[in-house]
Amino acid sequence: MPRHLPATVDAHSPWRSGGFRVLFSASVLGVVGTNVSYVTIPLIAVLALDAGPGQVGVLAALGTAAFLLIGLPAGAWVDRVRPRTVLVAADLLRGILLAGIPLAWWWDVLTFEGLCAAVFLSGVATVFSDVAAQSALPQLVRPEALVPANSAMVSLMAAGNVAGRGAGGALVQLLGAPVALVCAAVGHLGSGLRLIRMERGDAADIPGTADGPRRGPSLRARIAEGLRHVLRHGELRALALTGALGNLGTVMVNTMLPVVFTRELGLSAGALGLFWAVGGVGLLFGARCARRLADRFGHGRALVLADACLAPTGLLVPLMDRGIWLWVAGAGWFLFAVRTGTGNVLGVSLRQRLTPDTLLGRMNATFRFVLTGAMALGAALAGAIGSYGSPGAALWSGGALLCLACVPTLVSPLRGRRELPPAGAAGGALRGSGRGTCRTAS
Repeated sequence: MPRHLPATVDAHSPWRSGGFRVLFSASVLGVVGTNVSYVTIPLIAVLALDAGPGQVGVLAALGTAAFLLIGLPAGAWVDRVRPRTVLVAADLLRGILLAGIPLAWWWDVLTFEGLCAAVFLSGVATVFSDVAAQSALPQLVRPEALVPANSAMVSLMAAGNVAGRGAGGALVQLLGAPVALVCAAVGHLGSGLRLIRMERGDAADIPGTADGPRRGPSLRARIAEGLRHVLRHGELRALALTGALGNLGTVMVNTMLPVVFTRELGLSAGALGLFWAVGGVGLLFGARCARRLADRFGHGRALVLADACLAPTGLLVPLMDRGIWLWVAGAGWFLFAVRTGTGNVLGVSLRQRLTPDTLLGRMNATFRFVLTGAMALGAALAGAIGSYGSPGAALWSGGALLCLACVPTLVSPLRGRRELPPAGAAGGALRGSGRGTCRTAS
């Protein structure tokens, strides 16, 4: 139990924590802003700047390239400062950057290079925001409430995919891309202002040191410690690998969808937003089912079962075409998103419980480096394959990677885990399966 939580807090309800409520409500605004901009920015590139598949791939890669450049140092820095300060600054910066894009458009000075710069700098802010948020969450709630808390956050992300991406496509179609992006900027600015209230009223709810930054080993040594913690642990390593494959395939598909929908199939931006929203519904459904599946099959077994049964449905997405095949592709997208929602809740909860508080920032940064680095690579690969091959070939490559995303967990010790370990148990023992402990090859 975190020492800052009162004894009267319901152990199974994260909503009794004031800090969690502030974080969640701020995240509502931030998630809407993120998802509206997710739809709007590539459409601005395609429709206003006449960007081709290669340029769309470059733009998508820049959005996540910051994780490769500063992802690992960000974790070490977040472990030394108050995450709430990082969260506020990151959201305000993203809001300002996004607001600058429609202003440049209205003043007729928007260029592809300027759009790339705004996307990259927004990605830098996202690096710190993501690491700080996942590091703060375990400190806001009791260990018993960690899975429900992560379920709430993943459900919010899924609901944002439905509402935000659907609204993004509709806003572009009804009001134009500049107005849609203004809405996204307002969402991030509102999130940052809401998080300021956490700093005033819930100072004890967020980890950090009141006396200043923690002192200790060098930055390089701290980064190396986080890498060792993840890569030498069989379960954490499997979660990182399966997440990387899933992200690689997902981004390859997502990068080509604006091109396929608007140019090859002749469909509207609203249809693209609806397709993305279907994935959000699947993500929400998977997140809501995660706890029940864990209770019935065991924590690790539920995660592996979802991977084995649902990851192969990613091969349905490249069948996309007009008519019935669009529905088939949508079904595959929905089912793979169910797998992602379940895996996010169970996987993030396990990561947080296997990691001591002093390593949370670096563990999260290591995962974000691997997972979002895969996204940057996927966007670049999709752009290259789309330019030198075809958008369809990029979709098939992404679908194949989605199918293979289940392999790391299938051969990992996760098959034998029934319950979450005690908080911070870096070597958490597996709870008995009928066949004993499963091991991975070194």
